[in-house]
Amino acid sequence: MSNSCSGCPSASSCSGSCPSQPELTEAQKASNVKNVIAVMSGKGGVGKSSVTGMLAVSLNRQGFKVGILDADITGPSIPKIFGIQTKVNANEIGIIPAVSSQGIKLISLNLMIVNEDDPVVWRGPIISQLVKQFWTDVVWGELDYLLVDLPPGTGDVPISVFQSLPVDGVVIVTSPQQLTNMVIRKAIKMANMYKANFYGLIENMAYAECPDCHKRIEIFGQPVGEREASKNGIPYLGELPIDPKLTELSDAGRIEEYMSDKFEHIAQKLIARSQEKQAKTDL
Repeated sequence: MSNSCSGCPSASSCSGSCPSQPELTEAQKASNVKNVIAVMSGKGGVGKSSVTGMLAVSLNRQGFKVGILDADITGPSIPKIFGIQTKVNANEIGIIPAVSSQGIKLISLNLMIVNEDDPVVWRGPIISQLVKQFWTDVVWGELDYLLVDLPPGTGDVPISVFQSLPVDGVVIVTSPQQLTNMVIRKAIKMANMYKANFYGLIENMAYAECPDCHKRIEIFGQPVGEREASKNGIPYLGELPIDPKLTELSDAGRIEEYMSDKFEHIAQKLIARSQEKQAKTDL
């Protein structure tokens, strides 16, 4: 697992031997995560977790080793859409993540509590500490990509992730509603405060297709994702439709059965962005 000085105020002038850098945990020593991608949105209801899940599925199909860190502690949905109900275990090294039917590694609070519908009534600092432990105490092993499903907004958890995890890139998920795009700008500005590298913006729920005539129906208004991406100076990854089949399979815990050329294309763009960043780092 890469040991990053992400979040350190002296990172730009650091010589590489920082006495305040925490010692690696046994779980971190046993892990090697090559790319950490934070998936965030300004507000809830844009399908961020479904997008995170399908990006993981698409990357996995292209031969990469993938994991998902469910940082949406009070509203976790990742285990549900992957159909995982067994609780995670631990050994002397750390917490062992659950593994989906296709080999995607997952960690979520819902894989630790007795009942998946029990509420999590915790204050921000406790939630933030748990998210940090999902990074330091989970034995992720060898991963090409770790997707971090952030909760909506710009609160404690996104701050903790940007300060504590070596985030390589950020994916913004939005939808056509004007309110959503107003709020998403807040998330973009927050990520900019941490000098985040944007892999791009995805506009979800951009349209629906009539099953009979195949006409495109823009239920939430005209898509503006490409314009928003350009306005904020970040790449545009593409738009995604409202697809009842994805909802049906996610509700049944079978998201890995969903097929979509659009997700595959977006995943290819993510791979290209991460490779470009790595090439620049290697220079």
